Amino acid sequence: MWWRWYYWACPVAWTIYGLVASQFGDLTEPMTSEGQKIVKDFLEDYYGIKHDFIGVSAVVVAGIAVLFALIFAVSIKTFNFQKR
Repeated sequence: MWWRWYYWACPVAWTIYGLVASQFGDLTEPMTSEGQKIVKDFLEDYYGIKHDFIGVSAVVVAGIAVLFALIFAVSIKTFNFQKR
């Protein structure tokens, strides 16, 4: 589990978490394949995805986008490869 830090820093993981939580996290219909277990409970028990965590995932995805934009802007400003 020493790669756990990469999961928390990966924007793809946060995006998938947010998508699954927003699309399936509030369903209260029973699943026939899991012994009449509710979809919301299945996601929380099997994958650890909670519907209440959507806001956090949205903020993290937006924050990562802003971070990359700032890194790009600083890099373009400071690195000058022109020779005179």
